[in-house]
Amino acid sequence: MIQSVVLASAAAGVLTAAAVIGITGLLIAVLLGVAANVFEVPVDEKAIAIRDVLPGANCGGCGYAGCDAMAAAIAAGEAPVNGCPVGGPAVADKIGEIMGVSAGEDVKKVAFVKCAGTCDKASVKANYYGISDCRSAAAIPGRSDKACAYGCMGFGSCVAACGFDAIHIEHGVAVVDKEKCVACGKCAEECPNHLIELIPYDATKVVSCSNQDKGPKVMAVCEVGCIGCGLCAKQCEAEAITVENNIAHIDQSKCTGCGKCAEKCPKKIILAH
Repeated sequence: MIQSVVLASAAAGVLTAAAVIGITGLLIAVLLGVAANVFEVPVDEKAIAIRDVLPGANCGGCGYAGCDAMAAAIAAGEAPVNGCPVGGPAVADKIGEIMGVSAGEDVKKVAFVKCAGTCDKASVKANYYGISDCRSAAAIPGRSDKACAYGCMGFGSCVAACGFDAIHIEHGVAVVDKEKCVACGKCAEECPNHLIELIPYDATKVVSCSNQDKGPKVMAVCEVGCIGCGLCAKQCEAEAITVENNIAHIDQSKCTGCGKCAEKCPKKIILAH
């Protein structure tokens, strides 16, 4: 009799414990469900689809922290569908389909270094033994070893910034491989002399100089520097060339590629791109 009572009591304890655990589990499940609804973060299906289309370079060339941020901005209507410089027109078209809009005209661009002052053309004023970095050299008096204060220092800060192996130092000047360049703009941001700009891939003529000094001073430091004579502008029938701050500039949207400016340039600094 006593044994039966003990067994019944034990069974009741087990059942009670099981019930308590079951009820506790049920309450936790209910609370988790409520919390999930309260703290649910809306998922933008368009942003996910756009992110899958983006190349994933996370280069920042679009102006956002990375592809995730860019996708969210496009989905929210805060960035254009053709805002990814790496993806180009092909990616822009796919994103346009996702957003239900036209990608519009997207001109492929590439970086261009506005300097032709190679080691054999630019004068040297001193021997530089500092840190092999353009920004470091620009911070000290003299700004590297070249006599031209506007030209390429040749230490390769732009090369280090490029994640696509599209720019290299050749004969003391940075040169862009236009076939590899994705126009992310990182090299332009890194250059302390602001020598690098983005131009259309199919540009035919470019001015490879940034020296803003007057002619005599330019010729004293570089054999191929622009002297601001204005002969190129006078020859241009399309009015695509202007001379500002003693340096010629080509409006690529107007340039017809006739080549008359290059033929007339006495310093031969207007080159084929």
